[in-house]
Amino acid sequence: MSSANKQHKDRVFKFIFGNPEHKEWTLSLYNALTGSEFTNPDDVVFNTIDDAVYMGMKNDLSFIIALVLNIWEHQSSFNPNIPLRVFLYLAHILEKYLADKQAYRYGSSLVKIPRPKFVCFYNGTADQPDEVILKLSDAFESDEEAKREEPELELKVRMLNINYGHNRALMEKCRPMIEYSWFIDAIRRHKEVLGDLEAAIDAAIDEMPEDFLLKKFLVLHRAEVKGMYLTEWDEEEAHAVWREEGREEGLKEGRKEGMKEGMKEGMMRVASDMLKKNYPLEAIMDISRLSREVIFSLAQSLGVTVA
Repeated sequence: MSSANKQHKDRVFKFIFGNPEHKEWTLSLYNALTGSEFTNPDDVVFNTIDDAVYMGMKNDLSFIIALVLNIWEHQSSFNPNIPLRVFLYLAHILEKYLADKQAYRYGSSLVKIPRPKFVCFYNGTADQPDEVILKLSDAFESDEEAKREEPELELKVRMLNINYGHNRALMEKCRPMIEYSWFIDAIRRHKEVLGDLEAAIDAAIDEMPEDFLLKKFLVLHRAEVKGMYLTEWDEEEAHAVWREEGREEGLKEGRKEGMKEGMKEGMMRVASDMLKKNYPLEAIMDISRLSREVIFSLAQSLGVTVA
């Protein structure tokens, strides 16, 4: 991973739409999503979780406007576990929000909290429809009887495909979003021709029309944007490599011992390699699909600590 990557752990999406200096872009996207017509950017109060969960995979943007707590997540690869992650983000955010309102613990009156709304902006290369609703209840272990019951806990995330050419109505209402979508598409186009990602980012910025709202911002912050996008790209490739390694090892062992045991052995090897390289626990769990207990036991046997 390049030195630039180590300096820039944020994401380009958040850098643009979660920037306190350009709340007007955040407000424009919010209005496009909700059909509202707010005009004062200062109505946006950011409340983003600063600590990364792992490899930059944190909630990209959360803010409060008109008594609504909005959590926006950006994904460059499809992840069906977004509702679970957002659920954990929401718990952290509300814990901070209620820090000076201890009456919710013992008081007899109802403590009000902002109404939450969740959106995931997807711009990965795998084909996805314009809009999908992801539900937390899809992750619940259940038998046939439970399937017939209404979930006692639910959280829905609206996943929107923001690749260039998708969700045209949204794009037409939010100029910064269509420019961002164009920019990511341009990087991919230039990457195919040039073969070098850093050169492709430079080419996309230079090619961007002068009248784009984002042009001046991207030119001014060229180094930061390059570092962020290079980090995102490295994360995508790392996830793909880890999963492929797990599949290959699993198939290899499966031919000898049976598929189920073989896949487990393959994932154990992947987890061992990640532990030796000091990857965080959440990253290892996500890629290997092994439990926390198994990973801690494996770390102990290797004589390493879990990050």
